[in-house]
Order: sequence, then structure tokens, then C-alpha cells
Amino acid sequence: MRITHLPTFWTVALDIVVWFVIHMGVVLLMVRIPQNWFHPDSRLYRERPWEKGGDLYEKVFRIKRWKSLLPDGAKWMKNRGFPKKILTSRDARYLDQFLLETCRAELTHWTTIFFAPFFFLWNKPRVGWIMIFYALAENVPLIMAQRYNRFRLEVLCRKLRLRRHAK
Repeated sequence: MRITHLPTFWTVALDIVVWFVIHMGVVLLMVRIPQNWFHPDSRLYRERPWEKGGDLYEKVFRIKRWKSLLPDGAKWMKNRGFPKKILTSRDARYLDQFLLETCRAELTHWTTIFFAPFFFLWNKPRVGWIMIFYALAENVPLIMAQRYNRFRLEVLCRKLRLRRHAK
């Protein structure tokens, strides 16, 4: 069986359009999932021993140097997004919401990566692998940032709860 491919220009155009549709589709799906589906203690979001409370991200990946360069997709979602670029309050409800939204964002990026193998359907194998690399390169730093922020927020929340109980 002979597989035919589109000319390069049309393949690149199709790849760009499909990635855009995947990104927007996943985001639109994720913002519609009720927040009670997201919990920092659930299996996917729980801290792994090797992450050492975010130390792995600081010491190995130097996340503090580049984290601020990452985009915050909330600004494109108007009323549906939750800005996670900066902490704007130390209110318990706000911090709990922030924790949940780091889980939502992490799942969004894992789900986006899941679609990368579909690019093998119309791309040459070498380009399919480039699409896998693209999906990882774009989403893994964002996943790392969500995890790192969540671990730091959890420490802050524990400290604030201890202070409230001490009063």
C-alpha cells in the first residue's frame, strides 16, 4: 500500500490548523469541567517523592529563571480563565481556587500532549516525531510550572492554616 502525502506547504498549514484546533478544543473542554473534579491530592496531581516539594524543578531545571516567560492562557479565556501568572491574594478561598486551577491547567497540557501521535496519520514519520517533540517542548515546561506552583501554594496554605488556628 502506498501512502501519499500532501505537498509540504499544505502539510505545514494543516499541522498549524490542527494544533490550533487541538489547543482551543482542549482548553474549551477543560474550562467546562466542574472544579470538584480537580483535587491536588488526587493521584495525577499528587507530589511524587522525586519532586521533593519542587526542589527538583528549582535545582535541576532552574525553573525560577524561566517560569515568568511562560504564557498564561487565562488572558485569552476572558471570563472563563483563572490568571495564574501572579498570586493576587492570600485569602483561603482564592488560594484553594488557585490550587484547583493548577490541576486543571496541568490536565489541559497532559491532554494536549495525548493528541500528538495523531499527526503520524498525515505526516511523514520524521515530521510525526517532530510533532511529538513539539507537543512535549510546549507542554512539559507548563506542566512543570503548574506542579511547582502547586507545591509552593500547598506550603503557603499550610502555614496560613497554622497561623489561623494559633490565633
